[in-house]
Amino acid sequence: MMKKYRIHRLDTIWVVLLAATTLTWWLGEHPDAAMGAALASVVLALAGLKGCLIILDYMELRHAPALWRRLLLGWLAFTLALVLTAALWHG
Repeated sequence: MMKKYRIHRLDTIWVVLLAATTLTWWLGEHPDAAMGAALASVVLALAGLKGCLIILDYMELRHAPALWRRLLLGWLAFTLALVLTAALWHG
């Protein structure tokens, strides 16, 4: 008899994280250096998506007090903005 498997939310998020990581790697190996700022923006957007998924679901802060969510998501946004500023400054 075959068992029916239910796909859980974390399984779906895990697949999204794998896909985003693969896409980030592929974009990082992209030979077109003329797209520097756009490429950096896309890679950082993917990093932001991955960070949000990890903070909200793997760290289980989706239903935590709002202060904790805001602190961690704010830290992520600040860090990504800082990295993007540095990438645009040197690029």
